[in-house]
Amino acid sequence: MSFDQCAEAYVEAHRAGWKSDKHAGQWGATLKTYATPVFGKIDVAAVGVGLVLKVLEPIWSSKNETAHRVRGRVESVLDWAKARGHRSGENPARWRGHLDQLLPARGKVHKVEHHAALPYAELPAFMRDLRKRYGVAVLALEFCILTATRTSETLNAAWSEIDGSVWTIPAERMKGGREHRIPLCDRALAIIKEMKAAKHGAFIFPGARRGRPLSNMAMLTALRRMERGDLTTHGFRATFRTWAAERSNFQREVIEAALAHAIGDKTEAAYQRGDLFEKRRRLMMAWAAYCESKPAAKVSNVTALRS
Repeated sequence: MSFDQCAEAYVEAHRAGWKSDKHAGQWGATLKTYATPVFGKIDVAAVGVGLVLKVLEPIWSSKNETAHRVRGRVESVLDWAKARGHRSGENPARWRGHLDQLLPARGKVHKVEHHAALPYAELPAFMRDLRKRYGVAVLALEFCILTATRTSETLNAAWSEIDGSVWTIPAERMKGGREHRIPLCDRALAIIKEMKAAKHGAFIFPGARRGRPLSNMAMLTALRRMERGDLTTHGFRATFRTWAAERSNFQREVIEAALAHAIGDKTEAAYQRGDLFEKRRRLMMAWAAYCESKPAAKVSNVTALRS
């Protein structure tokens, strides 16, 4: 079998275990873009370290994140081919103890670019300015900030996910693949009520195209109209995380659960079966109160809001 044939077989074998067809498409597209032109038509048994480096070296420094994904996917396909009896020997795309001797470490060539975030001390003034503006994108942005959710989670929020004062995002829409319940503060509920008055379609924040949610650029456009092109929507999650860590006494696991982050320690995760919903409710109420506080005032003692 050729490498491309093995790659297609690998994708089909694992498709059911991936979150969506989109992921499978992206997985295959990466290989077609970078690996196929070099050794896609070659017998998979003939793919060696020289060919792997021919793919990786041109993009290792300029597109290191992409190169890292390509390497991992090539390694997976070659492992599949070996398990199926189509090749033998060591995997030429293996990193540890192999390619790490031939290519510089990711940390030395890949500078992580964090999403631009607003310092939490500036948030009350920002929220006051935001509430002076109008439009679905503006309301979606405010809702996204109040719930500390990811952009896609807010944009694709559906009416069927709202039950009273709780927003439940299904597992298939979550990055971590786990259902996420979010306690809604009074202002978030007011936004829901405002959008319901003009309800049309399944999405809470509908876009211009019928039956579709707001576009991915809608909230960024709202930020630019506020002359805050230096910020990103996702960055407000960092604002929330920093505020919660520095200005509240809520436990780390409560804060991480509010952000729908998985617990890093597997043993801890095994015993932590609940979603800390009641503690998160108090955290999100405190966050909402801070968002509505006076811009010039010092941050109040939010621990009082937990009682």
